[in-house]
Amino acid sequence: MAKKCVVVGLSGGVDSSLSAKLLKDEGHEVIGLFMKNWDEENEAGFCPVEEDQKDVIRVASTLEIPYYTVNYAKEYKEKVFDTFLEGLKKGLTPNPDLLCNREIKFNALLKTAQNLGAEFLATGHYCRRDLDGRLLKGIDPYKDQSYFLAQVPSSALQKALFPIGSLHKPAVREMAKMGGLATHAKKDSTGICFIGNKNFKKFIQNYIPSTQGHFYDLESKQKIASHEGACFYTIGERARISGHDAPYFVAKKEENAVFVVKGGNHPLLYTSNVQVSNPFWIHDTPDWTRTYTAKIRYRQQDQECKLIKGENGLLVEFKEPQRAVTPGQFAVFYDGDVCLGSAIID
Repeated sequence: MAKKCVVVGLSGGVDSSLSAKLLKDEGHEVIGLFMKNWDEENEAGFCPVEEDQKDVIRVASTLEIPYYTVNYAKEYKEKVFDTFLEGLKKGLTPNPDLLCNREIKFNALLKTAQNLGAEFLATGHYCRRDLDGRLLKGIDPYKDQSYFLAQVPSSALQKALFPIGSLHKPAVREMAKMGGLATHAKKDSTGICFIGNKNFKKFIQNYIPSTQGHFYDLESKQKIASHEGACFYTIGERARISGHDAPYFVAKKEENAVFVVKGGNHPLLYTSNVQVSNPFWIHDTPDWTRTYTAKIRYRQQDQECKLIKGENGLLVEFKEPQRAVTPGQFAVFYDGDVCLGSAIID
């Protein structure tokens, strides 16, 4: 690729750090942008964003590239966090990471990059794209992040670069170490970005008050215990209900009622037919006569399926029954290494 002006979204982690280094080594003009999407401190009065920003400063200094901080807290709250809360209130389990990539990184951040005169926006995602703007899986099957970009349009992907998409994680750390990057051994961030290591229930109670409800045995319909709100539970997780001969798992939610079954592999935790809505196709519309694969959660193995258009949206018929299909999450569809797009599980 001819030498370009490239903005790199620097998060303070090793992946984006090495992405910036690789582009600099190729001779591109590289500018770092550090995003602040959340202003609130955690319970200990310490904002982890400050530590990430210090790491960005260290990396930018090592690479001798300029860096700027951009604040998208308002956009994030309106387009990601508020949507997340509304979903929880409806009994869903939303995935804010896909919304963040669609609305913030590959929309707001991309526009900022273009305003700075950049021709491309680069990120540290483990994925790839082709020249036509199709999204491809990352080479490392354990780190592939195409799932999280399955709501990003082809027009944005054509302006995106993924410098580490063809690398495995151990190689990324080794190359970062050899390059003198301070982030080479930094732990990967996990969990929802605005919650981090906080207690999920305690955090959400700041926004959604506890509402007492009950657990019911899905088979007998018998009331067996009380809880503080259905929004704190997701399909497939173990329900902490004491005094029974076997553990209960969440199988279904209706308003503030949580229905549970005994045993983590109970047949009622599985289904082969999944109704989805608002399908989004990144580049190509599927051939409805073909068989594809799908993931109903990140890092799941690809599952063979057929996509059937119906009056109420799209029906996904899986070859094998799927455990803990969760309303509000995204089903992401693939044709081999090509990520076709996604839809919301109803």
